[in-house]
Amino acid sequence: MMKFRFRRQGADPQREKLKQELFAFNKTVEHGFPNQPSALAFDPELRIMAIGTRSGAVKIYGAPGVEFTGLHRDTATVTQMHFLPGQGRLLTLLDDSSLHLWEIVHHNGCAHLEEALSFQPPSRPSFENVSTTASLTRVTVVLLVAVGNTAALGTEGSSIFFLDVTTLTLLEGQTLSADEVLRSVPDDYRCGKALGPVESLQGHLRDPTKILIGYSRGLLVIWNQAARCVEHVFLGNQQLESLCWGRGGETIISSHSDGSYAVWSTDTGSRLTMQPTVATTPYGGGPSPGERQEATFRKIRNGRSDAVFPPGPFPCKAINKILWRNCESGGHFIIFSGGMPRASYGDRHCVSVLRAETLVTLDFTSRIIDFFTVHSTRPEDEFDDPQALAVLLEEELVVLDLKTPGWPAMPAPYLAPLHSSAITCSAHVANVPSKLWARIVSAGEKQSPQSASSASSWPITGGRNLAQEPSQRGLLLTGHEDGTVRFWDASGVALRPLYKLSTAGLFQMDCEHADSLGQAAEDDWPPFRKVGCFDPYSDDPRLGVQKVVLCKYTAQMVVAGTAGQVLVLELSDMPAEQAISVASVDLLQDREGFTWKGHERLSPRMGPLPWPAGFQPRVLVQCLPPAAVTAVTLHAEWSLVAFGTSHGFGLFDYQRKSPVLARCTLHPNDSLAMEGPLSRVKSLKKSLRQSFRRIRKSRVSGKKRAANANSKLLEANAQLAEQPCPHDVEMTPVQRRIEPRSADDSLSGVVRCLYFADTFLRDAAHHGPTMWAGTNSGSVFAYALEVPAAVASGEKRPEQAVEAVLGKEVQLMHRAPVVAIAVLDGRGRPLPEPYEASRDLAQAPDMQGGHAVLIASEEQFKVFTLPKVSAKTKFKLTAHEGCRVRKVALATFASVACEDYAETCLACLTNLGDVHVFSVPGLRPQVHYSCIRKEDISGIASCVFTRHGQGFYLISPSEFERFSLSARNITEPLCSLDISWPHDATRSRLQESPKLSQANGTPSIILAPQSCDGSPDPAHSKGAATSGDTTLDTTGDVTVEDVKDFLGSSEESEKNLRNLVEDEALDCAILIK
Repeated sequence: MMKFRFRRQGADPQREKLKQELFAFNKTVEHGFPNQPSALAFDPELRIMAIGTRSGAVKIYGAPGVEFTGLHRDTATVTQMHFLPGQGRLLTLLDDSSLHLWEIVHHNGCAHLEEALSFQPPSRPSFENVSTTASLTRVTVVLLVAVGNTAALGTEGSSIFFLDVTTLTLLEGQTLSADEVLRSVPDDYRCGKALGPVESLQGHLRDPTKILIGYSRGLLVIWNQAARCVEHVFLGNQQLESLCWGRGGETIISSHSDGSYAVWSTDTGSRLTMQPTVATTPYGGGPSPGERQEATFRKIRNGRSDAVFPPGPFPCKAINKILWRNCESGGHFIIFSGGMPRASYGDRHCVSVLRAETLVTLDFTSRIIDFFTVHSTRPEDEFDDPQALAVLLEEELVVLDLKTPGWPAMPAPYLAPLHSSAITCSAHVANVPSKLWARIVSAGEKQSPQSASSASSWPITGGRNLAQEPSQRGLLLTGHEDGTVRFWDASGVALRPLYKLSTAGLFQMDCEHADSLGQAAEDDWPPFRKVGCFDPYSDDPRLGVQKVVLCKYTAQMVVAGTAGQVLVLELSDMPAEQAISVASVDLLQDREGFTWKGHERLSPRMGPLPWPAGFQPRVLVQCLPPAAVTAVTLHAEWSLVAFGTSHGFGLFDYQRKSPVLARCTLHPNDSLAMEGPLSRVKSLKKSLRQSFRRIRKSRVSGKKRAANANSKLLEANAQLAEQPCPHDVEMTPVQRRIEPRSADDSLSGVVRCLYFADTFLRDAAHHGPTMWAGTNSGSVFAYALEVPAAVASGEKRPEQAVEAVLGKEVQLMHRAPVVAIAVLDGRGRPLPEPYEASRDLAQAPDMQGGHAVLIASEEQFKVFTLPKVSAKTKFKLTAHEGCRVRKVALATFASVACEDYAETCLACLTNLGDVHVFSVPGLRPQVHYSCIRKEDISGIASCVFTRHGQGFYLISPSEFERFSLSARNITEPLCSLDISWPHDATRSRLQESPKLSQANGTPSIILAPQSCDGSPDPAHSKGAATSGDTTLDTTGDVTVEDVKDFLGSSEESEKNLRNLVEDEALDCAILIK
């Protein structure tokens, strides 16, 4: 029978006001490298850079902390971007040929990126102001003309249109058709073939009325826009890819589809040029590399017109883009992408840099999107003098210092590729002590000596960061597939790399990794040089890091991996050579009938090994069988580390280097746990078979319940409809039926969480060290530990052995997986971390009142009193909300109204992507927000909460989305930019509309851009963006259960809604031993 409970009191106005002062949901900033970049632009006056993506996102970067983000409403690829120099305005071209004008404007002292105007080319030629002889088909290239705020649009139909940038309207009578150009071309060149699409448009630096036009056929034309005439024609016959105009305008360099480039001179005395000054295929073979380069530059210097090399024997790929930059010190740079021999190096992603007789082939591991040089753009300067080369790749940004010999790469203060190796887990450490922070930074600087040798600083320095210096330092730790752990400065907007720890050197690989892309020998051709840090390949998948824990007070760390390896490390400021102690822990405890079918354990290297300054391994603990570690925790004050796998959990004393405890948690039917993550064929079949059996079973039981309860349900509804319902009384929601999980489900023995606490377990008079473990089958094991006490605070404990005795065992009734465990003191507050209370870094816990343990399962939260382990309070999340818990953390929320007031609450993320906050220890719901799309399974699996009410989750393999649940603790971009508007420019008036989403889901203000007549254009409204430790770790692995939750969520929700609420049964069975 359906039951309703009525509460006497309604919402408390004072509490609602306090909630507003404590909680507020904001998605604040996106850390990492933009996913799937597609376009690049640079403003040399403001020193800011823009990156566009395939999803239509626009991201602008300046100095560290200066970031702006926007999103086009239509999900279309950004193909080109162009800054209006010094104005803070950006023109974007999408793959649907639409143009959009973005503006950086200031509101209340802070800068924001807003879309002002948009322009969609008409599909037919018969529209006003445009001649019917030329149709505005697909736009292939855009050039911002330096005079008059005009943009030239090159099209696929060989025509060029001119657009007023301030209003995004076509200019009358300015269209340049292909017929006008062909009148200046000889008859023998004109006949037979069309000019093809406009491939390139280049402006003259000192004479803005001149435009260099390149057609796909190879024809080059200098067009005078003021006189509307053709000044010079260059008769090229090779398919054109790109153009570059020399600084003085006397030299033009073109690149072509056959891997060649040509140099043309404009000072020939004739209006028609038949042949280039120099034409060469750099990697096409023929003369030796030294002879080819020496002859090329000699003939360029002498200005000879016969320096044309015949094509070599090796067909080459196209040179997609080429740049020509001159230098005051002599010589010039020729920088181009592509052009590699198809047969030998057609799969390489290369940018070649030539200067004098020096050629370097930069070899990257991902596709090249675009590149630019940072150089002088003032017309009065005689030389370019490039300072840096920035190359945007599909997976990273690489900036080279062209002023320093050897052209080293500059360390980037942001946009570092988080996914240089795939992220497998992450953890956050808050309030890092300044001493530990300095030691980590120092260790990282020793790993990157090139940062000190580079004479130039980071060239993208536009804007000012207005955000205050963070009051505390935060570390984001990411574990990776190649066995590395990376340390990131997560204190502010810019996620800065600090230090990288590699564990691969401790183990013997099946085949030693030889980097074939390394530094080339002097006689090798081409002279490859590997650049960048993106490396998606792993030597051995067993190296993958699954869990990572850091003690910020002792600089000790635990890294656990895929092959059951648990590594205890300690930070050292000096290099060392030492042997590593190795110990094994058998978690099966000689149980019969189980055979491990998965991967083998990693073989450690024996003997003394050299270790650089940084985190150095002390002890290696190997779990047997070598399954992936699913949980780990560290207590540095007791020198204990606990770890768990799908077979059980163990406790290890790393001071004495001896195991303390091993407990097997396998069920007799847990055959899936014996196959390992690298042997999944039989596992998947069995899992699907069991899933279908459970579905059929639940359908049959549901029909039986429905037949018995149908008449009672109708009767109860009829009686309820006749009763008046007071409007001021809050009604308890109907609870859904929770299906008990079978005890013989696969992977029921997986250890989900481990926890250390100093609390009351044996009796109410004596407290002591304890260890808690929770499993996938809803079992909780509590052990009382006998740990020898240290003589003085801060000293190591005595060498006596640690003992562990099972004190309590709890079995949750529905066998829901246990996600987290935490002990609360007498005041209902979480216990402090190790060393926090002894070093007066946190308030000492209340050891006088009764303690309680909070057990969070996937279905409910429950508080038990200690030491009796009797239920005190609970909240059934699945029964009330129809969702399951995925991530849990205890966080402190400070009030924005009162600096001294704060509350500790429980934050949880569900499988539907919602974030809920509950009071502790009362477990009363406070707020809930929709955070992640429920379809984003990997994003939900990667979420990690911080100690002060923030969180991170992956929105792509290379980006973390940062969000805040706290009204006070918010990390967002706050910056300004000095921009200068031309006097004749008209600023659009923008109107605010309700909040929608910006790139990848970040809330922002949406502004309605104006149409050409000045009225708001709702059809083209676009997104605008504002710039503005109970430490948990998390694996990014997507489990079969996650997929089943997503696929069956709608059916399960409907089934739960149809089920009736029965009388409450016992939620758990307690076994006290």
